[in-house]
Amino acid sequence: MPDDAYRLIWERVRPGFLVSMAKQRIPFTLAEPLARVYLPLAAWVVSHKKDGPFVLGVNGAQGSGKSTLCESLALILREGYGCRVAGFSIDDIYKTRAERERLAREIHPLLATRGVPGTHDVGLGLETLDRLTTAGSESSVALPAFDKSVDDRRPMSAWPLTQAPVDIVIFEGWCVGCAPQTQEELLRPINALEAEEDEDGRWRTHVNEQLLGPYAELFGRLDRLIMLKVPGMECVHQWRSLQERKLAAAIRENGSPGHRLMDETALRRFIMHYERLTRHMLAEMPARADVTLFLDDNHRFARIHIKE
Repeated sequence: MPDDAYRLIWERVRPGFLVSMAKQRIPFTLAEPLARVYLPLAAWVVSHKKDGPFVLGVNGAQGSGKSTLCESLALILREGYGCRVAGFSIDDIYKTRAERERLAREIHPLLATRGVPGTHDVGLGLETLDRLTTAGSESSVALPAFDKSVDDRRPMSAWPLTQAPVDIVIFEGWCVGCAPQTQEELLRPINALEAEEDEDGRWRTHVNEQLLGPYAELFGRLDRLIMLKVPGMECVHQWRSLQERKLAAAIRENGSPGHRLMDETALRRFIMHYERLTRHMLAEMPARADVTLFLDDNHRFARIHIKE
């Protein structure tokens, strides 16, 4: 992006950008470095938007910074380019706790834990994308919402509303855009959870079948895919642990009775549910993502790759 265009957009969005940073407790000293990545990225999105709504997928492991990236992009696209933007996470379309408990009884106990493909309501995701992008006239659309504090979907009366149709939908999540694995890749357990609780491979096979079927349709709706690439699984654990500590601090400050925080043992077990596909995506997705933002061990942008 030329410097004059950068400065013009930056001055337009800077007040809102700083307010957003304050809400997320990000030091203001990082405003310029982040803007140097986010503003050109927003310009790239605008340059690839053709006639009609544009669906942007954002992929990144736990703790990689997806929420910060998506919130910043949406703000720049709205205030800098006048786009109508809506966004939701794949976390927002988790199946209800009762539905996952049924899957645990009928298919495999590990499906009670939210996260992997098979624990989302793909139909709800497709319906939400349709309502956001194909509304004939301006109408109010309820965006799904999930309450992790009680591990269940919020009642529809509590879902946030947005006006449709929109110009750009940002759909983010840890497994957004994930491709299925080969049968050979499924054979060997990759951690203690799989070795001890999925010895016959039924759980990981079911997850893979979901990627081959309904999730392929959902991810097929993406016009472009951005990946936040973490250095490795150890960073996933460290950064997810940091998120848990920040959540604990927020609860102490604001109060949130009933929120179940994870201790170190519970957190390591939780992350093992995500490990197989996280490693798979780290290995294969950078070659096909439209934009890959490589993060270093200090959670800073090390380099950016744009697929030609």
